[in-house]
Amino acid sequence: MGIQTWTFILVGITFALYIGIAIWARAGSTSEFYVAGGGVHPVANGMATAADWMSAASFISMAGIISFVGYDGAVYLMGWTGGYVLLALCLAPYLRKFGKFTVPDFIGERYYSKTARMVAVFCAIFVSFTYVAGQMRGVGVVFSRFLEVDINIGIIIGMGIVFFYAVLGGMKGITYTQVAQFCVLIFAFLVPAVFTSIMMTGNVFPQIGMGSTVTGSEVYLLDKLDGLTTELGFTPYTDGSKSMVDVFFICAALMVGTAGLPHVIIRFFTVPRVKDARISAGWALLFISFLYTTAPAVAAFARVNMIETINGPDSQGVTAADAPSWYKNWEDTGLVGWDDKNGDGKMFYSGDERNEMDINRDIIVLASPELANLPNWVVALLAAGGLAAALSTAAGLLLVISTSISHDLLKKGFKPNMTDKQELLAARLAAIVAIVGAGYLGINPPGFVAQVVAFSFGLAAASFFPAIILGIFYKKMNKEGAIAGMISGVTFTTAYIVYFKFINPAASTPDNWWFGISPEGIGTLGMCVNFIVSIAVNKVTAEVPKDVQDLVESIRFPKGAGEAHDH
Repeated sequence: MGIQTWTFILVGITFALYIGIAIWARAGSTSEFYVAGGGVHPVANGMATAADWMSAASFISMAGIISFVGYDGAVYLMGWTGGYVLLALCLAPYLRKFGKFTVPDFIGERYYSKTARMVAVFCAIFVSFTYVAGQMRGVGVVFSRFLEVDINIGIIIGMGIVFFYAVLGGMKGITYTQVAQFCVLIFAFLVPAVFTSIMMTGNVFPQIGMGSTVTGSEVYLLDKLDGLTTELGFTPYTDGSKSMVDVFFICAALMVGTAGLPHVIIRFFTVPRVKDARISAGWALLFISFLYTTAPAVAAFARVNMIETINGPDSQGVTAADAPSWYKNWEDTGLVGWDDKNGDGKMFYSGDERNEMDINRDIIVLASPELANLPNWVVALLAAGGLAAALSTAAGLLLVISTSISHDLLKKGFKPNMTDKQELLAARLAAIVAIVGAGYLGINPPGFVAQVVAFSFGLAAASFFPAIILGIFYKKMNKEGAIAGMISGVTFTTAYIVYFKFINPAASTPDNWWFGISPEGIGTLGMCVNFIVSIAVNKVTAEVPKDVQDLVESIRFPKGAGEAHDH
């Protein structure tokens, strides 16, 4: 059977599974819609958290970045992994003990201020919309290739699927759907990686294969890749070109941004006890490691195969008639292209003026089975996995947006007398609006998938992280300081990103960046601005009420059930 037939079968089966679970686990109350009733098993929550965490950026784009830029791409790997550890150890148990539905709910109660809650609502919606744009773009990339439709049509199809199970099931439906999506995405990522590793190095484990010799040769794979890239005018694959300052700031922004992402934090409210939040965090880290330790190997394998199939065995290029099948398959999507600059009729890929190829880095993982000439069913399986990754995170983000609007903006703000039924309806209507907005941003993205996601992490780092950390560990932090810090941090970071990415992209070079910090890493500086402003304002404004200080003292010792509640 062909790739498209296999794709229809496997994607159809997985979608039927997701929709079936959504119907079975549909939410009947706000508690089930927001936190799945607080009764999810820690292992299941670990799987759901991993699926929520491993987005289109992790599944589709991270290995693509590593494949194209080599060592420099590892900053995403280190930042996102380190960030999850920071979240699991330093924040999750304390937030769970506090027992609120949402991050704005925590900030509103901890800082005893409706204004603080509203600022947090705005930041949650802003960060989540930026993040979800990358997920919807990832869905479009998958559909455009494997269903052979326009990328914008693919995004609209994805919107329809997410609409069904996110709006119907809420967190309860999303949680159990994400358990299934984790199983699909991790199996889909590992199978082609294992096959490719066996073919190229003889090792079953891709992580070991990446550091092994190429089959039939005494040359190590990474040495071969370094040789290929330098010969073609690229920087050596295993050397970095970014400055140490920028690497540090990007890594830190991704780490602290992770710890401030509302859609991941909310997962720790779905388990019965604080102890279960810790356990599920450990399981999630184990499940996440399956993909994160494999991604660099997938990147290296795909890079070698891509160069060799385009440039041919003699490294002189191949004619259009002899173009590799993967190129022909992807050409119609508009994500790869060829410009015959020298008129010799041969394709050539390089890192200098000889280059004739335009290859979008978001395709590298999805194209990796075709690059390695794996069976069609493996190619289709990877498509199902990519969709699972993008849709699982999109659903979590859309839930954050809908709960921020219905629970924090309406119930806790403008309409405190709403009934449970009215709040649930508002949450579902807000989810519909959020899906439409996410679809628009997916059709008109501000960058490639992982780059867009990196911006959202920077915004989360500059807005939520200081407010949460100070709220837990500094009982004397008052509402004035927190509000001023959040506003200044997110404003500074947004202005920097907008200037260099939209207003004056031509100026986005290390020479023009402040202290050599790229827009992807500016969230770390925004976080510093937030901390400085928060503490400075705190010193010259009113002291925190005694009851709030006692509350902070109590949540610093995460004992007891800490049931999620609404009061």
